[in-house]
Amino acid sequence: MTRRVVITGAGVYSCIGRNLDEVRDSLYAGQSGIGVDEERAAYGYRSPLTGIVERPQLKGLLDRRLRICLAEEGEYAYVATLEALKTAGIDMDYLEKNEMGIFYGNDSSAKAVIEANNIARQKKDTTLIGSGAIFQSMNSTVTMNLSTIFKLRGINMTVSAACASGSHAIGLGYFFIRQGLQDLVLCGGAQETNLYSMGSFDALSAFSVRTGEPAKASRPFDADRDGLVPSGGAASLILEDYGHAVKRGATVFAEVAGYGFSSNGMQISQPSDSGCIAAIDRALKDAGIRAAAVDYVNAHATSTPQGDRVEAIALGRIFGGLQTPVSSTKSMTGHECWMAGASEIIYSVLMMQNGFIAPNINFETPDEYSAGLHIVSRTVEKEINVILSNSFGFGGTNSALIIKKLRN
Repeated sequence: MTRRVVITGAGVYSCIGRNLDEVRDSLYAGQSGIGVDEERAAYGYRSPLTGIVERPQLKGLLDRRLRICLAEEGEYAYVATLEALKTAGIDMDYLEKNEMGIFYGNDSSAKAVIEANNIARQKKDTTLIGSGAIFQSMNSTVTMNLSTIFKLRGINMTVSAACASGSHAIGLGYFFIRQGLQDLVLCGGAQETNLYSMGSFDALSAFSVRTGEPAKASRPFDADRDGLVPSGGAASLILEDYGHAVKRGATVFAEVAGYGFSSNGMQISQPSDSGCIAAIDRALKDAGIRAAAVDYVNAHATSTPQGDRVEAIALGRIFGGLQTPVSSTKSMTGHECWMAGASEIIYSVLMMQNGFIAPNINFETPDEYSAGLHIVSRTVEKEINVILSNSFGFGGTNSALIIKKLRN
């Protein structure tokens, strides 16, 4: 028999809040975390818009020998994981005596790579780069650092899958626990927000240039959207076998009930409605439910004309006529990229726990594709029992997760 997988801990550090309580309040209020980064404008960005994420102060919280190995996204992940472990009732003594694995989504570490190469270029001596540079610059920087800091001894793997990274990390953790390979897994996603992190993405002209109204720039599904807004931070979740959680007296946030995935197999930057549908259908089948059972869809919708259109078509085919509430929290956070698939599970679980649906802010004028969806543009009080969360990324990687309120 396969095992039930539950969420027993969560932590988040984002542009709409530095912890669960702040994030919950921002979601309910429809509060945007987007602003203008003047350094990006000076650097040559077409769009200086970004989610404004404050760097955490780790001095006095973490030993210097450990801090020097942490890239920016690793700092965010460390703070988010502290909160996740605290809410799960897990301390260092427990971690030293019990095995925990880690799957974490991350697909870049641009600043660390650029800064190390700048030192070598200027000094003509690689020995001056510093001992921490290699551990900051690898894509696996988050998992190698968190596993060391928290003494994790189970599966240890970075999931590098573009903007679906965080979601796939949760899906893999879910599979490992369900099949009895692990009892506890730390899962999540992290995204750097520094000056260097999004330059090549900006070069694609994919970002909104609505600089005069930063809070209105991210407009998922709206006919007047002109591109996404990059953002970042980190989100950590503790996944656990249900029986294991009960035995140690853990509080359960929600149950991970289904995971679906697919690859479009098409042009590298083009989304696919059939790929979206395949992932969602697989998640529903894995959870053993029909589309009508879903109470809320946290859409991937990033505020790009093509991506939102394709997802709207997919959701229309699956949920057509059901009037299932849909919103994209990216309207407030911007696109948190490698982090998004994990943070949006936390955002959705916070809604489930507190009985509301966060709004798709800035949704004023539907286009021909979004007009058929029940897009929630203002906060709605509603009991939520089943959630679908979508994550799609470059290269055609698709992930869908079903989260349920726990029923004994």
